[in-house]
Amino acid sequence: MHYFLFYEVSDDYLERRGTFRAEHLKLAWQAHARGELVLAGALADPVDTGVLLFKSDSAEAVERFAAADPYVQHGLVKRWSIRPWTTVVGDDATTPVRPDA
Repeated sequence: MHYFLFYEVSDDYLERRGTFRAEHLKLAWQAHARGELVLAGALADPVDTGVLLFKSDSAEAVERFAAADPYVQHGLVKRWSIRPWTTVVGDDATTPVRPDA
């Protein structure tokens, strides 16, 4: 199953993230190496939301990531939420649905 982790970031996120960015990126690349985190980044114009795409059997890996993230721990993330995403088209779809031939 795919999961989105949405981060609503603080108003001073851009000013404060430098202090915690290396630790955050280390955590993210470790999750990627384990095959959990597929893609991650911040939405632009405005930079107010982070979006992280996970692939996992459950939301537990996503919850563990958020709990360990220094951006969350130090208040750069005001709120976070997890949404399951049912993927049906594409090579990496977890529940592929093809039209009848």
